Amino acid sequence: MRGTFILFISLFLFNILIGNAQQETSVSLDEMLEKVESNNHTVKISEENFNAAKADYNQTNSILLPNISISHTGISTNNPLMAFGSKLNQEILTQEDFNPALLNDPDAIQNFTTKIEIQQPIFNADGIYMRKAAKAKMNAFELQTTRTIDAVKLEVTKAYMQLQVAYKAVEVLEKAKVAALENKKIAENSLKQGYLQQSDILSVEVHVTEVENQLLTAKSGVKNASDYLLFLVGETNETTLKPSTELTAALNLEVYNQQLSENRADIEAMEKSTEAYTNMYKANKMSYLPSLNAFGSYELYDDKIFNANANGYLVGAQLSWNVFEGFKRIGKTQKSKAELDKAEISLEQYKNKSQLEFNKAKRQLKDAENSMNLTSLAVEQSKEALRIRTNRYEQGLEKTSDVLISETKYLQKQLEYLQAVFNYNFTKTYVNFLTK
Repeated sequence: MRGTFILFISLFLFNILIGNAQQETSVSLDEMLEKVESNNHTVKISEENFNAAKADYNQTNSILLPNISISHTGISTNNPLMAFGSKLNQEILTQEDFNPALLNDPDAIQNFTTKIEIQQPIFNADGIYMRKAAKAKMNAFELQTTRTIDAVKLEVTKAYMQLQVAYKAVEVLEKAKVAALENKKIAENSLKQGYLQQSDILSVEVHVTEVENQLLTAKSGVKNASDYLLFLVGETNETTLKPSTELTAALNLEVYNQQLSENRADIEAMEKSTEAYTNMYKANKMSYLPSLNAFGSYELYDDKIFNANANGYLVGAQLSWNVFEGFKRIGKTQKSKAELDKAEISLEQYKNKSQLEFNKAKRQLKDAENSMNLTSLAVEQSKEALRIRTNRYEQGLEKTSDVLISETKYLQKQLEYLQAVFNYNFTKTYVNFLTK
């Protein structure tokens, strides 16, 4: 009976372990980056902003293409003027219709008109520059979308690195837990032999509990980092992602020689935005010029619906010049000039700020490299110190508190080293991002 119970428990635990294993999915950074453009919500929003700007640009085709409309109108009237005109349009006017009695008091008449109208812009100087402004705005949004994709990929890279750190932290803490439990056994044996007091055992147990709590927190950190990475690539499921590669320090001295490029997508987007303001200012100035438009219509008339026994056409051109709008146009031009000046100043400020940020990032990279090297050395020193103290502790030559301090310090330095490696790798990636 006991053997059956043990077998049942073993199978139960095995199924739990298999279930947990199935929930973990190994992924590479390249896989995550490939999903960004198609799944990330921020990228999709940026693409829709571009689509809206593209639609605005398409609307400006109206200054080049004709405006065509078709209408069908039906009326019934005994209005003398309307009745006479309707008969004239229908080509059914007779000699009797000139009778003054009928002219003054006609019978009701029905008139159905099918009308095709065409309006063709010929010269609209302000419209031409407004079209150029819309195109520059569209290009700016396209460049912003490109930069948004780069920025989200940077965030995905950061999240992937954080996931690597989280898994490595769990690994370090699991080893620390094994070591803490081993030292606890040594302490318990020493207590039985009378070398230690109960307070020393309590201190060891407190240390084990602290390590276990840190381990639980680290495991939660793995899940949090995995969920955030899934969010960035637009996925929602219960899978826990696991990096296919471990966190390692990837030194690259070439990155220090890189320079900020003005061909960066966000800087070019600012330049296109400034170009749009320039064209808007020119469009407002060109609104002082006259505009020339052609028009024409073709009409079909009958006294029955959707019939066409008579027809007529009209063609012409109109040169219009709005000379004065009560200072409205002058104020609009002044406003667009102010907006242009503001855009030019903002562009210069953005370039200077980008250079400042780039210089700062390169200094941070050097600091991160130095910190990583020093922390690596500190890990080796604290490891050696722990080894010496543990050997002496087993021989009864060291205090329990000293060993616990060494264990804690070694664990702390290992975690600090993981963070230092992350800081260096991400800062290096960030510098590359600023140079694109």
